[in-house]
Amino acid sequence: MKKNESVSKIMTKELITIHDGEPVSKLRKIFEQDSIHHIPVVSGEKLIGIVSWNDFMRVSFGEFGNQNVNGLDAILDHTYKIHDVMHPEPTTMPSDGTIRDAARVLGSSDFHSLPVVEGEKLVGLVTSTDLINYLADQ
Repeated sequence: MKKNESVSKIMTKELITIHDGEPVSKLRKIFEQDSIHHIPVVSGEKLIGIVSWNDFMRVSFGEFGNQNVNGLDAILDHTYKIHDVMHPEPTTMPSDGTIRDAARVLGSSDFHSLPVVEGEKLVGLVTSTDLINYLADQ
């Protein structure tokens, strides 16, 4: 790994996000349609939280079992708000951080995604998978 290579080389820049006021069922649709595992929660361009696939599974199927999709969406939207499911104030890294910095944070944490910010503005997302792919290409 190059010592000071910018995290911008491996981060995802075109992010799918959700706003705190949106229905929780939208999370299910995003996870299902886009095959992603982490969805940043924003207010405008400001990062306010993050929801992982595991967070969503904990509240959706763990409690509601074998509901059909429409039934599940109705229960989710009636029972939860996005802020009930998200991790508020996630650990972040600055956009001028390095891949090594990201590896250190993710390697010493129990989470697998690291939002990249400029001030409070979300500009990217680095995941453990991004790091593994980067290392595999070295």
